[in-house]
Amino acid sequence: MVDKNGFYTIKGYQIQEGAELTPAMEDYLEMICRLMETHTVVRLGELAEVLHVKPSSASKMIRLLSETGYINAEKYGYILLTEKGRQAGDYLLYRHDVLQRFLCLLNNTDNELEQVEKIEHFLDARTIENLAKLTALMEK
Repeated sequence: MVDKNGFYTIKGYQIQEGAELTPAMEDYLEMICRLMETHTVVRLGELAEVLHVKPSSASKMIRLLSETGYINAEKYGYILLTEKGRQAGDYLLYRHDVLQRFLCLLNNTDNELEQVEKIEHFLDARTIENLAKLTALMEK
């Protein structure tokens, strides 16, 4: 029996949620979607460069995202989103934007990228929706 009200490690909470995407997978998928806003395809080398990782590390993550159905990895390092990947990626971009807007308002700054990147993986959809509503009120 699982105690939903007990304390767990981060990994313990992730196991309870049964999340298919890890925080690292989310980072890669989010960046692929971000790059696809201005590119027709994303290349492995370009992805590794913007995420400041080695191409071999990016290659491993691309394999995982492909195996779970979020992307199609083509020859010559082309990366294309599947419908599942596009839907998940759209949410990841939305989540990032909500947190960026909220934290910038809260801290009276123009950019809170580091903070957003550190916390975005740990907030559920309900919290993001409530932050979006609060941010809209704060922006008025």
